[in-house]
Amino acid sequence: MRSLSIAATGMLAQQLNVEVISNNIANLNTTAFKSQRAEFQDLLYQNERDVGVNSSDSGTVVPVGVQIGTGVKAAAVYRIAQQGNLTNTNNPLDLAIQGHGYLQVEMPDGSTSYTRAGSLQLSSTGQLVTADGYNVSPAVNIPQNTTAITINANGQVQATIAGNAQPQTVGQLQLANFPNEAGLAQQGNNLLNETQASGAATTGNPGTTAFGTIQQGFLETSNVNIVSEITNLIAAQRAYEMNSKVIQTSDQMMSTLNQIQ
Repeated sequence: MRSLSIAATGMLAQQLNVEVISNNIANLNTTAFKSQRAEFQDLLYQNERDVGVNSSDSGTVVPVGVQIGTGVKAAAVYRIAQQGNLTNTNNPLDLAIQGHGYLQVEMPDGSTSYTRAGSLQLSSTGQLVTADGYNVSPAVNIPQNTTAITINANGQVQATIAGNAQPQTVGQLQLANFPNEAGLAQQGNNLLNETQASGAATTGNPGTTAFGTIQQGFLETSNVNIVSEITNLIAAQRAYEMNSKVIQTSDQMMSTLNQIQ
């Protein structure tokens, strides 16, 4: 009885759906987290009667045919790149990106990862780093005895050094854009990696064409909509229950056949 295996694929699909939703809810307070959506495709069809074939010698054509589906499968887990809200932290090393773009992060193996989580800090040598100590690229070094750090909307970093009235420019932040942001591979720790699907990174200064601006003293919040997630969770639960009910019904039908025999 095909309905058993068909309903089983439906239960597995809704299990994945719930896992994606639970990850969204778990990251409700993760800086710059982008919510995800599970997408599904129907499986192959078994043709009991092909559509479009001749039904007689006079050339009449079968208008519909008989095709029986075999279930559902996961096609993708799509990341939604919608802008999150900006929250004021009053921390000069907290940066939010308003618009498109990712900060570049130099990894220990020399590769480059990307992030929108701008909760930066200073290393022991005065270099801007992420919360895990990875260097921001291009490198920005803050001189010793700096009393104030200013980062403008265009990513220019200025430091006011003790004894000097005028701030001096010490670095320039750059952002990276991708043709397909959803194609970036998530690595955890708020980091993403370039892939063949994302396309090659295009870098530029914040505020220029196609690049967002930097907001100092702010952080981008998660773009998870908790009301939508709870609604989706309820719908996934109901779909799971209905597929389970199909299995129970199919089992009862098979039991009836056994009793007849």
